[in-house]
Amino acid sequence: MKNYLVVQHTYSEFLGLVESQLEKRDIGFSYFRPFVGQELPGSAAQFDGLWLLGGAWPLTDEEHNPQVSDELNLIRVFQKAGRPIVGLGMGGQLVAMAAGGTPKAEPMHTAKFVTASKTAAGEGDPIAEELDGRRVLVMYNGDVALPEGLEPILVDEDGHWLAVRPDPLSYGLLFRPEMKPGMLEDIIMEARHNPPPHIGELLGEARMEWNQMQETTALVLKGLVTGLSLMQERRKMPVFNLRVETQ
Repeated sequence: MKNYLVVQHTYSEFLGLVESQLEKRDIGFSYFRPFVGQELPGSAAQFDGLWLLGGAWPLTDEEHNPQVSDELNLIRVFQKAGRPIVGLGMGGQLVAMAAGGTPKAEPMHTAKFVTASKTAAGEGDPIAEELDGRRVLVMYNGDVALPEGLEPILVDEDGHWLAVRPDPLSYGLLFRPEMKPGMLEDIIMEARHNPPPHIGELLGEARMEWNQMQETTALVLKGLVTGLSLMQERRKMPVFNLRVETQ
């Protein structure tokens, strides 16, 4: 069975809508939570790919994100192993940062619905083609300035990047296909989160956009399956059960 490593940064932000889409495709997932002290794997050998989820603070905030260097190293490990990588929100920023992007502390909150537009670099890309002209929810903290030479495949109305593809097996997405209204409610309730000040209004808008959000998630998974060959099971190292025989 295919198994993806998923790095979670807050209790409230998990695979959400994406979970059922992966399960329909017989794709399993294993959560790792560095925010509670859990160490990240040092190898990609037991996984078919990597998902990096959203967070509550800018990547520049070392107090709340002390694990950034470990995650950047994990991205490189999966890239070297030829495994697919998908970053969502803060995870998308990490993918851009691993490609040479520069993290910034401001603005503290970006959380809104925007319209995605395909760029010239996105021509023919399955994610860019599927989402061109669709409204998507972005939710992230701080920003990452893209390095010279890395062109976005999707941008918003202001020309800010929404999606990058630094290499054939990696996507960094600022929009949140996993998000659902219930997750926004959980973010409001999570004591250690850092929700945007207008999250109540955003929750109301998400409820009105719910049908379209579900359609968007299905399109994103369709694009990822095509672009990253998610249905392909990668060769994984066997797990041995060592038992000491006593006489």
